[in-house]
Amino acid sequence: MKHLLSILAACALSLSCWSCDPDEPVLDNTETEEPGDNDDSSGSATDSTEVAATDIIVTIGSRSFPATLEDNTTARAFAALLPMTATMAELNGNEKYYSLSQSLPTNTYRPGTISNGDIMLYGSSTVVLFYETFSSGYSYSRIGKITNPDGLASAVGSGSVSVTFSVAQSD
Repeated sequence: MKHLLSILAACALSLSCWSCDPDEPVLDNTETEEPGDNDDSSGSATDSTEVAATDIIVTIGSRSFPATLEDNTTARAFAALLPMTATMAELNGNEKYYSLSQSLPTNTYRPGTISNGDIMLYGSSTVVLFYETFSSGYSYSRIGKITNPDGLASAVGSGSVSVTFSVAQSD
């Protein structure tokens, strides 16, 4: 019996030391993160599909709205698709949405309050531009936010609207 307890204690000690190795990376396969979390795992600054800019321009008709992208995989994947012109459909009197032809990586969370000017991803392929502030229980991946959304609601109007997303030019 003593021999069995010694073996079990040695195994437990061995496993606990193995699982606590400070040099081992911690793997987290969850799809949740707080907005703005830095989840860059690219490791290569020379990747031709990487977009370094964090600022974009959202153009609706003759109006241009500067926006800032989040620092996450969803926003970087979205930026890699730009420039893009999308015919965005109306939904609920507070948002415009467009279904991409491909899925983007997700970092979903429930924001609770959606703000005027938020640019989010619903599911893995629906880009949503919110033009009203309201409470929501839905989960989204944050792409970015229009810096000053004054006039956004009147610019998008009612019904479908053509919206161009493009990378802002550096000064």
